Amino acid sequence: MEWSDLTEGAKAVLEQTRNIKNDKIQIVEFDVGFTQDSETAGNMDPISIQEEDYQSLKQFTQDNEYGEKYHMARNKNTVKIILLEKGKIPDNLSEIPVFREYKVEQ
Repeated sequence: MEWSDLTEGAKAVLEQTRNIKNDKIQIVEFDVGFTQDSETAGNMDPISIQEEDYQSLKQFTQDNEYGEKYHMARNKNTVKIILLEKGKIPDNLSEIPVFREYKVEQ
């Protein structure tokens, strides 16, 4: 699967895992069903992450052609995605801060 095949919501999430690559693992956490309001988005397009975006991310992380390795975990509608450094899941995953969140307010 190539970058151009991804849904817009999937691209928005993956772009956040690529920010500031200075040997820090970055976790992006999102809720399936999240829709950003235009006020929060500012001058950018609002981000929407729906089930089809999750499925697109899942497929991309399993068979992408760029050599990067990801770990995704889903609990109900909350998903965490991590771009792994050196292809390994760190032992202290719970101690790594979440870099970006796209959460549905309850």
